[in-house]
Amino acid sequence: MKINTSYLILFLVITAINLNAQDYVKISEIQRLKLLEKPATGVSMVLDTDTYNEIDDQFALVYALLSKESFKLEAVYAAPFSNNRADNPTLGMELSYEEILRILEKMKVEPQNFAFKGSKNYLAQDLKPESSPAAEDLVNRALNHSPENPLYVVPVGAITNIANAILLKPEITKNIVVIWLGGNDHNWPNTREFNMMQDKAAANVILDSGVPFVQFPCAGVVSSFYTTVPEMEEYLKGQNEISDYLLEIFKDYHKDHFAWSKVLWDMTAVTYLINRDWTPSQLVHAPRVSEFDTYSFDNNRHLIRMVYQIHRDPIFKDFFTKLQNFGE
Repeated sequence: MKINTSYLILFLVITAINLNAQDYVKISEIQRLKLLEKPATGVSMVLDTDTYNEIDDQFALVYALLSKESFKLEAVYAAPFSNNRADNPTLGMELSYEEILRILEKMKVEPQNFAFKGSKNYLAQDLKPESSPAAEDLVNRALNHSPENPLYVVPVGAITNIANAILLKPEITKNIVVIWLGGNDHNWPNTREFNMMQDKAAANVILDSGVPFVQFPCAGVVSSFYTTVPEMEEYLKGQNEISDYLLEIFKDYHKDHFAWSKVLWDMTAVTYLINRDWTPSQLVHAPRVSEFDTYSFDNNRHLIRMVYQIHRDPIFKDFFTKLQNFGE
C-alpha cells in the first residue's frame, strides 16, 4: 500500500504535540483581552534578559531602570543563550548575570534580591521544568499579584525562564502579562529568529499556555529600529558613566562604522509599558512554532497581541532625554 508522505508527516507532528500536551490553567477570552488592554501607569514589571548575548540588552536594562515614572522594575533575570560569545547556555546565563551586575553597579542599584540567575539549560522536549532562582522568584512574585493587578513580564531573550515558571506553577498565568521580543512577523516565511530558535519548546509553552501575551516580532517589525554611531556619539558621549559605557559597547560591536547601523532590538519591548502609541499592535490568534521553523495557524486558538510597527524617533528621544537627566 502506498502511503501519502504529507499525511504521515502531519500525523507525526500532531502526535508529537499531543504527547507534549500540558494541563494549563484556563483563562476566559474576556479576561485575557482585559489583561491585554493598555497597561496603567505604575505597574510592576520584571525584565528577563540574555544580557551578554550582544549589546541591545544593556540598552533595554538601562531604559527600564530610567523609566520609574511609567512602571516599577522589581527584578532582573539572567536568561541562557549560546553563540560566539558563549558556547553553551549555562555559560551564557552566567555571563549575562555578570553583565547585569556591571550595569547595576554603574547605575548605583543594589543587586541583592533584585538580580537573579536563570535556567542553565534550554527547556527539554519532555517539558520537564528546571527550577532556578529566576523561575522561583517569578512564581512567588506572580502569586502576589492578581488579574486586577497583574505583573508584567518582559523577556528579551530565549523565553526559557518564563516557560519554566509557568510549568512549575501553571496558575500564575492568570496574574501575569508576558511581553516578548522574539520570533518574526507572522507573514514572514520562517521563524528563524535568535530568541525563538534558542528554545522553541519554551516558545510553544508560552503560545499554548494561554497566558496573556504581547509579541514584538523581530524580522518585519522591530528590524526597523536602527541607530548609528554618529547618533550615539551625539547624544551619549560625556553625559555620565552609564552613557559612556553604552557608547563604548555600541562602537566596539562593529569595527567598521562607515555606512553602518545597528538595530537595538530589545529596547522596544520596554516601551510597551511607557507609551503604547509608539508600538501599534493588533489582536491575532496565537500560532505555534512547527518542526519546520514556520508558524502553524489555527483560528480556533486564543488571541494574543502582536506589534506591527515601531515608531523609532519618539522612543530614542525619550531614551536620550532620560539618560541626559540621569544623576541630576
